[in-house]
Amino acid sequence: MVADIRLHTSGELRRIATELRRMDDKELKKRFRKELRKAARPMVLAVRQAIRQIPSTRPYSASGLRGQLSKAVKLELRTAGRQAGVRIRMDGRKMDRGTLPRLVEGEGVERGRRVDTRWRHPVFGKDVWVQQPPKPYFYKTVQRLGPLSRASVNKVLNQITRDIT
Repeated sequence: MVADIRLHTSGELRRIATELRRMDDKELKKRFRKELRKAARPMVLAVRQAIRQIPSTRPYSASGLRGQLSKAVKLELRTAGRQAGVRIRMDGRKMDRGTLPRLVEGEGVERGRRVDTRWRHPVFGKDVWVQQPPKPYFYKTVQRLGPLSRASVNKVLNQITRDIT
């Protein structure tokens, strides 16, 4: 699961990053990356908060399902190449079962020729399996905060552009 924060144009970020590399101003490059991270960070915190609020009969635990989901939320910043941009993503590799973030969200997972949307697990200490309904947490949070984050990132781009020129 990935949420891209769309900028004025994707080329604008690449253009600014290229100009910063050409100028070889390490402090300005460092500030650029720091400000971009700062602008996108509230979205990561909001997704983590939405995960903590998933209804459960057990209290929140860093080693439990919600704790693992929370640790899987990542902020990626790329200032070069075709995929330059700011991304919030769920890194399933950080979990025991890499497909679990998608199943909890309610997305399907390909299993051979079919798409499985079931989220099943054994009941602790018993030989019984239960099926859980999805608990969407990612896209609804990102969608709600998208315009604000986009405005923050674009503000950073405008500031750095002014500093360059």
